[in-house]
Parts: sequence; C-alpha cells; structure tokens
Amino acid sequence: MVNKYCMICGEFFYSGWKRLMIFFSRAVCFLFVGFAFHVNAADNTQLTSSPISKSSTIEGNGDPLEPINRVVFEFNDLVYSFVLRPVSDVYRTALPKIARDGVRNVLQNLNAPFVLINDVLQGEMNRAWNTSRRIFINSTVGFAGVYDAAGDIWGIKEHSEDFGQTLGVWGVGEGFYLVLPVFGPSNPRDAVGLLSKSFLDPVSQYLDHMDEKDAILGRVLAVGIDQYSETIDDLDRLKESSIDYYAAVRSIYRQKRNSDILNGIPVKTLIPNLQNWSLHLTKN
Repeated sequence: MVNKYCMICGEFFYSGWKRLMIFFSRAVCFLFVGFAFHVNAADNTQLTSSPISKSSTIEGNGDPLEPINRVVFEFNDLVYSFVLRPVSDVYRTALPKIARDGVRNVLQNLNAPFVLINDVLQGEMNRAWNTSRRIFINSTVGFAGVYDAAGDIWGIKEHSEDFGQTLGVWGVGEGFYLVLPVFGPSNPRDAVGLLSKSFLDPVSQYLDHMDEKDAILGRVLAVGIDQYSETIDDLDRLKESSIDYYAAVRSIYRQKRNSDILNGIPVKTLIPNLQNWSLHLTKN
C-alpha cells in the first residue's frame, strides 16, 4: 500500500515537473525572441566579436526586470533557507567529506558526456580529448566515477561546460539579467542552454528512454543538494558582507559566466572562497 502510494506521488510530481518545464521553455523562448527584437531596435547598440562584449547589454545594469527579479530572488532565498538548507545540513552531517566527494565525482562523471558534446561544439578538441579520457578512466579505474582517478593519478583535471557557454562562444549575447524560480540567476541565453540539457545530455536521454523517472528526479535532486551544500558557508559570508545581496549575486553570476565562456580565471579569484555556484552565479 505504501509503495503504491509512493509510486502515485512520484508519478504526479514527475508529470507536474514536465508540465512546468514545458511552460518554462515556452516562456524563455518568448523572452529570448523579445530580447532579439529589443536589440535590433535599440539605438546605438553595437555587439562586437568578443563573447564578453556580446554578453552585454542593455542600458544601465542590464537588468530591466529588476523589480520582478528581486521578488523571485526573495522567493528563491526562502526556498533555499527552508528547504535546501535543512536537507543540505543533514547531508553534510550524515556523510563524511570523503563520501560527499565520492557522490560529487559520480555526478561529475555522469555529466561528462554532456561536457564532451559542448567541448566539440565549441571546437575545443584538446579539452574534448581530456574529457573523453576522464570518462574512460573514471568509469573503469575510478569505480564508475566514485574516485577521480583521472585527476588524482593522471592529472587530467575536470572542467565544466554547458550549452549556455557554447552559445556564448558562438557569439550569442547574454541579454538581460533574469532570475528563474528555484534555478536562480540566469539570462535568456543561459536559460535556453539550461533547457537544452534534457535534449543534448546522453545520460538524460538514456534515462528518459528507459522511463527511469526515479533516476531522473534523483539525479536532479542530488546535483542540487551537492552543489548547495558546498556553497552554504560562502553564500552566508557573501550575504552578511553585502550591502545589497541581490546586486552582489548578480555581479558574481555575470563575472563567472564570462570567465566560463573564456575558459578563464576560476571564480575563487573573483570572490574569495566562493566555489562553483551552479545554481548559477556572474558581473555587470
């Protein structure tokens, strides 16, 4: 009886999640098209060949939706505080660091095929070769990715790529700043990149083909909990030290995304001790 109830709840949640993502994808496409018209109609707006320059800009701080974004930002902060934080605290308490590192390694290994696709799409063949080696080594010697043998033994360091970065490399501008419910800081380009993962990620495609709803949901939750648990302390310090927490997060998000697109400086050099915030943190 309990198992049947859990299955019904899981099915309801998953179907609701898919409907939300469909609605969200349509909304983002609408915003993206609207932004394209805005750029074409804007006077004296020039986009250069640099991905960083192209990632700008609407007049001012590039945040014409700031009143709405701030409301969504506050909503997200409540969700993080009352849902993600308690779960992450239990996760950090229940699992020692070595176990959490193993979970992170597995999640990174599952994401590696998606990274590989974006390496190729960006024409980064050396990075694609390194990603291919990481997948093979960590999936075998690394016990299905639990141990980062490629990094620790062979010195092949992990790097992150996504389709939002690929679009940036192709010269697509970031557009206006956008705060997505739950997902956090973004922009039209990165939002499209986020949605594309369900279509471009081989692991997601495989799980969907096999109708592994629990595995899909479990992977999403695991990534969210893992990433948030690693950034709680840094975000708390940022919140305490910022006059305007919203503006600080916006600035860090833009800086980080520009750095990611250029395969450049790590985010630690932008904000001390602030690690990879894949709920998406970058600057004006």
